[in-house]
Amino acid sequence: MKVNVVKQENNMVQLDIEVDAELAAQEYNKACKKLGERITVPGFRKGKAPRAMVESYVGVDEIRRQALDRLLPNVFADTISEHQYDLASEPIIESFKYELGEPLKVIAKLELKPEVKLNNYKGLTVEVPEFKHPEDAVEQELKALSERFATLEPIVNRPAEPNDIVNIDYSGTIEGEPIKGGSAKNHQLDLAHSSFIKGFAEQIVGKKIGEEFTINVNFPEDYHEPALAGKPAEFQVKVNEIKEKHIPAIDDELAQKVGPFQTIEELKTDLASFLEKSKNNENKVRAERVVLDKVIEQAQVETPDSMINREARVLMEEVQAKLKGQGISWEQVLDTQGQENIWNSLREEAAKRVKNSLVLGAVAKTENIHPSDEDFLAKVRELATVYNTDEQTVFQQISKNPGLAQGISHQIMTQKVVQFLLDNNEVKYIVEKSSTPSEQ
Repeated sequence: MKVNVVKQENNMVQLDIEVDAELAAQEYNKACKKLGERITVPGFRKGKAPRAMVESYVGVDEIRRQALDRLLPNVFADTISEHQYDLASEPIIESFKYELGEPLKVIAKLELKPEVKLNNYKGLTVEVPEFKHPEDAVEQELKALSERFATLEPIVNRPAEPNDIVNIDYSGTIEGEPIKGGSAKNHQLDLAHSSFIKGFAEQIVGKKIGEEFTINVNFPEDYHEPALAGKPAEFQVKVNEIKEKHIPAIDDELAQKVGPFQTIEELKTDLASFLEKSKNNENKVRAERVVLDKVIEQAQVETPDSMINREARVLMEEVQAKLKGQGISWEQVLDTQGQENIWNSLREEAAKRVKNSLVLGAVAKTENIHPSDEDFLAKVRELATVYNTDEQTVFQQISKNPGLAQGISHQIMTQKVVQFLLDNNEVKYIVEKSSTPSEQ
């Protein structure tokens, strides 16, 4: 087997591969036999049909493809290892000539990751806005817990009040035309925490059970549905039921309902510990972000369009899946936002992701950071816990999906690089006037 390596522009490498005729024929025959064992040819037992019949049933091109799948991975792996290539994507087969009795000739392309100049990535000093819970955080948590155990008592002798829960029928129109999705029967609405249009819930206050009335509101100018944005709407409403929320006292009885606590003091101690951990985690997340931004900002790398476009397509698939889960069609989003605007936005985010990945990879390579067997096993145990299964099941899934193993290894490496950067740079926390948790 011969492999001629030709470097090209734009971080591309061409491999001119030649496999001698005998080996190429052997792999063709093996692929043919393997396929023959999986198909049923009339008049023959499985795996016993002659090659000509198998070729007729599955096609010579498919047999060649299977043979190439057996031959080329080792060629690629050996070449990549020999030249210490860092691939940006899977090898691409440009063309091949595969005729039995002749040497197999393949032209393949490898796209390499661009060179990264890290500059300063150790010994930096960064300032991080410190997150702190409000002084009454424990009391706020206790109040939220008590509301979770609130009971609802039916009310019959008074109109609705601002903190009540009401059951209503409603139907909405704009200029006499029904609003799509703007009507419902027996809808339960928390008047104090309504997600309806501003002014809707407020107009129910003071209404009695059985009362029918009209509510007039305006859709917000920035409403997500352009056809409704800024439009005045009219809703016919009927109150079916009113319930009053009874919130239990914050005492030992509440603590015993919440968990394995005997007294309210035990619950307070547990909440204080939880809040301290969440504060520390939040500050670590903030520190990671600031340190990473600083290191990435100082690194120099030319990010290829090919890598950005691939990542943008991945992002698009993620967005489409998320929208589908929300019942929103991709075509609707394209109509409202425009395909070019969406693609440009995705490319902008993709460029950031790609640069981040390249810089982190360069740090890992420079500092010889890589996942160990112990790291991988620990991550498998973590996944088993998260998905409420056992380690063996996770390993079985990994064996069926090589990409999963690669993804786990990449995640471990990223975590180790981030921790390395935190350990090798100084973080100074600065106090903010007000703090809110970062988006995860």
